[in-house]
Amino acid sequence: MSEPIRVLHFADVHLGAENYGPAEPDRGVSGRVGDTLRRLDEMIDYARAGDVDLVVFAGDAFHSRSPNPTYQREFAERMLALSRLAPTVMLLGQLDRPANPGKASPLEIYAALAVPNIWVAQEYQARLIATKRGDVLLGAVPFLSRSQLLADVVTRGMTREEQAAEAARILAERLRALAARADELASADTPRLLCGRLDVDGVASAAEQGTLPGQAASVQLDTLADPRWDYVALGHSRRHQALRATAPPVVYSGGLERIGFAEAQDVKGFCWVELARGAADWRFVELAARKLLALRVDCRETQNPTAAVLAELKRHELEGVALRLEIHLSPASETLLKDRVILDELRRAGVFHIAAINKAVERQHRTRLGVNPAGLTPLELLERYFDARDVEAGRREALLRLAREIVAGE
Repeated sequence: MSEPIRVLHFADVHLGAENYGPAEPDRGVSGRVGDTLRRLDEMIDYARAGDVDLVVFAGDAFHSRSPNPTYQREFAERMLALSRLAPTVMLLGQLDRPANPGKASPLEIYAALAVPNIWVAQEYQARLIATKRGDVLLGAVPFLSRSQLLADVVTRGMTREEQAAEAARILAERLRALAARADELASADTPRLLCGRLDVDGVASAAEQGTLPGQAASVQLDTLADPRWDYVALGHSRRHQALRATAPPVVYSGGLERIGFAEAQDVKGFCWVELARGAADWRFVELAARKLLALRVDCRETQNPTAAVLAELKRHELEGVALRLEIHLSPASETLLKDRVILDELRRAGVFHIAAINKAVERQHRTRLGVNPAGLTPLELLERYFDARDVEAGRREALLRLAREIVAGE
């Protein structure tokens, strides 16, 4: 019996997410972009040490549909490093597809230059891939929006619910056809892997994924868990989760790095799979992602609000942390708070970045931003508005992402 095929499965890099970090002038990137690049490098080191046979990337390379050239260069260097280790498959995610279908995807450059050992999967396709430990049959399912799936359907007169049901039916039909194609291409003992950019019904919300309701068609877990596949590698949810433990495993690898406080409690990393026909032994490899910490201190009744805040800070390990601090105050305690003392303590503690220090003063008709609004960017003002309105964390991150795209001119 041949050795299992060693597969690296990762997704949702979102390179270019600059939330909550200082600049790194020497590298020309934000410190948070530097975090993502370090996670990529750590993953590549693991793949090299593990003698990887096949790399599958399940989409969303960048945080914007129009990434700047520096981010494209940094990502390309790492994809080339992976391709020198093993055949590398890259799916197009929703952010890898331009809003204007006439424009090229940032990932198409690899195909245009015929970069060896890299396959950019833009359409549903099954392909036999030769690795040093044997062949693998890979089914590629890049992101297609609901409207793309319904391109050949007359939708006039259909309700939104009917359109959603029809898109789901078409998607399930295409997945079954892909599994049938795998039967045609692969021998009986060839391992088979399905790599998909998919929204599994009832599992990942649109707010979490950063997509708008109606953009993505969803698929039933039972449809994905087709026994003709040995492992189903998913992207589209930034939260790592195994949807099915029995054969075939159906797994979202999640993102490599935390990009917002909604992900503060999520583990980040990638999946390592030892793949054989009829079996897949996989494990999640956690990376040391940047710690994001949101603290709330209630000082409305205290006579020494500064001491109360300092006491709360000392309860936490703050070295290398991106911190959001919310201080609730009364009009009286606000006058007693010493901002400079708090800032000095945060610097001594080695905080990586102060994402915000918000002061919520108990007034009937006023919410304090904590800083002069004239010094805030439109995105910072929007973020503080969401804080003041207690917008749910997942929805908040999704709306902020869309706002960034609008500000960037997309």
